[in-house]
Amino acid sequence: MITRMKPVGLSLLLATSIAFGQNSAPNPYETVEGWAKLPDGREWGATSAVYPTNDGMHLWIAERCGANLCVGSDVDPVLLFDLDGNVVRSFGAGMITWPHGIYVDADDNVWIADAVGYAPVPDGVGHTVMKFSPDGKLLMRLGKEGIAGDGTDVFNKPSDILVAPNGDIFVADGHDAGGNNRIIKFDKDGNYLMQWGTAGDGQGEFSDPHALAMDSQGRLFVGDRANSRIEIYSQDGEYLETWTQFGRPSGLFIDKNDILYSADSESNARRNRGWKRGIRIGSAKDGFVTAFIPDPEPDQDNSATSAAEGVAVDANGNIYGAEVGPRAIKKYVRK
Repeated sequence: MITRMKPVGLSLLLATSIAFGQNSAPNPYETVEGWAKLPDGREWGATSAVYPTNDGMHLWIAERCGANLCVGSDVDPVLLFDLDGNVVRSFGAGMITWPHGIYVDADDNVWIADAVGYAPVPDGVGHTVMKFSPDGKLLMRLGKEGIAGDGTDVFNKPSDILVAPNGDIFVADGHDAGGNNRIIKFDKDGNYLMQWGTAGDGQGEFSDPHALAMDSQGRLFVGDRANSRIEIYSQDGEYLETWTQFGRPSGLFIDKNDILYSADSESNARRNRGWKRGIRIGSAKDGFVTAFIPDPEPDQDNSATSAAEGVAVDANGNIYGAEVGPRAIKKYVRK
């Protein structure tokens, strides 16, 4: 376990050494540009949401309607792609404001965390989590549309969603460090069970809980982005470990072999000094980082966000990065 240290004196030297090691891990992948083919006349919007179907032969991607917001758009923001990058079907026009997180449960239902971005939006939109059938029928909504709050039945910009094998629902709430900074848990029917977390950088505290993933042991991994760390918990909120070796996590994915993929879209000299942006790959069992796909952005210190925010892997082991700043989906295949 690597615990978080204050960046002063010897701690800064050690943190810099750790960062160098993770920045220089080998990259066994090559990039496939232009993999996903949108319908004629449509352009990519910002996207942080990508997740495979259970067989790993298709990918669900939610993009922000050719822009960074879906309000007023008549296009479907949620699209199903085959592995050749062709759209199979889509849904969600007029139903989703700012798709941020995505999850596919054991029944191939699609869950969307609908936050609210930085542009002004009309009253009555956003701040919910929605469950859709694979053909786009709305099956469940958690939260109240357009109402931000910290109660047990509302969210404030929910970032991500995860459904445990027993059907329990976990929501990372919410986007930005000034939000609720909590994990909230519901049963399979959407009934509130518990929550944990508050603003801060100690154990059990968060600053922009941005991503969720679960390993084969049932441990819940929380991408605590603004604290530049992963916090690991039991499903009952018991703190287990802190990992900093995967950078500043915007997106997390754990495959069936307990390989952990962490998308870092924000590290620079101001946010997480010494670390480079990109996708770090390693073991969810022991935390050892084995590979790093670096962000090609040449001036990371002066760019707000680049590289992948969302990350997923298909049945063949190919990696997909969902990018907000560059507004793209990139595919990475073994060299």
